[in-house]
Amino acid sequence: MLSTIAVAALPILVVMLALGGGAKLATAGSDTEPGALGRLGPAVLVPDRFRKSAMIVCAAGEFALIAVLLFAGHPAARWLPVAFFSVSTYVLWDLHRRRPDVGCGCFGEVSAAPVGLRSIGRVVLLTAMAVVVALDGVTGFEALSSALSTALSSRSWQTAAWLGGGVALLLLLSPEIEETVARLRYRAPCEQRPLPVERALSRLRASTAWRSHASMLESDEPADMWRELCWRFFVFPAHDGTDVVFAVYLSGRRPPVRAAIVNPDGRPLITLQKSMPVSVSP
Repeated sequence: MLSTIAVAALPILVVMLALGGGAKLATAGSDTEPGALGRLGPAVLVPDRFRKSAMIVCAAGEFALIAVLLFAGHPAARWLPVAFFSVSTYVLWDLHRRRPDVGCGCFGEVSAAPVGLRSIGRVVLLTAMAVVVALDGVTGFEALSSALSTALSSRSWQTAAWLGGGVALLLLLSPEIEETVARLRYRAPCEQRPLPVERALSRLRASTAWRSHASMLESDEPADMWRELCWRFFVFPAHDGTDVVFAVYLSGRRPPVRAAIVNPDGRPLITLQKSMPVSVSP
């Protein structure tokens, strides 16, 4: 059973690494707007002048891991993909906590949506697949030979079932699918996509952040609002003289909503869970 799962998981890992590396190279080589790379996971961790280089290095590392999966037979080398995906899981979780305004950058600019549990779950799944492949020790050519020799056997159907299940689960855990469909539909990046204020307010009032802090507000109508890239900000005065600032992401079916309590001068007073730095004036 372990060998069957490994044979199914290996091509998934290779394809995901190839897509991620290619997308990162395309993003690093494109004429992005100033500061755009600073909203993507691999680049947000380094200074501005090194961000394009960081994307390229990350892509080169992913292509190197493809070679390891296809050719390397040494046990130590087989665990390198496990280490890569494990570190990626930690980095995404840390970004989710510390920088909820940036995307994972897993597939370049397509992964610009804020890091969520789906993105983290996808990397956890890839880590588990890499562990299975490392434990079995199968290489890419061995997997291909095994698939050809058992093309009509019951094992091949089991492999196909595991392969189909893994792909379906990865698609379910990939927010980039929604973002890609939205881009194809609107033919414009999220930053330039129009969205009525009323719709953003509706998303806000349907969120958990709103229900958690509605009792603090003096009014249901915002005192101020503005838009920055893919975020719409709303300021609501609170009963204690402070302001509650909500930030609504403008893309996706279930967009994240962040909140923070600030003094009237714009300085954060209390940063709430999943909050982000905000100011009270556009």
